[in-house]
Amino acid sequence: LVEMVKEHEFVEVPSVGDRPPRSLARKMVAEIIQPRVEEMFDLMRREIVRAGYEGMLAAGVVITGGTSMLEGMPDAAERILDLPVRRGIPSGVGGLRDIVSSPMYATGVGLILHACHHAEALEKVGARGGKRFGRVFDRMRGWMLEFF
Repeated sequence: LVEMVKEHEFVEVPSVGDRPPRSLARKMVAEIIQPRVEEMFDLMRREIVRAGYEGMLAAGVVITGGTSMLEGMPDAAERILDLPVRRGIPSGVGGLRDIVSSPMYATGVGLILHACHHAEALEKVGARGGKRFGRVFDRMRGWMLEFF
């Protein structure tokens, strides 16, 4: 990450309260973020080994979320995990496609789509949860079906 940032690039960072935003060197921000990124992917690599999946993930890994959009993130993941890596982008979404077609929303959209595809099982859970949960579930389900 650090090696990808040019020396004189800056990013504006919001301040707390009424204070004006601050301008920080992107290189400094990258120097802070890079060790955490490396630590995170190293923990993932260890978990893959511990779970017995080492050598079994030929298709690689999909990274999602806003952090996956950082410049160099897939490269860092490939280097540390020693696996092919790609950013996940939601698909099969109607209605809000322009808004949610980003890796930032991939996990949330995926969970909603999963719930929609398994609505029958969720209805049984709603029935066990009582009338209040059932009403909330029905409203959420209606909203999801409308947009997805």
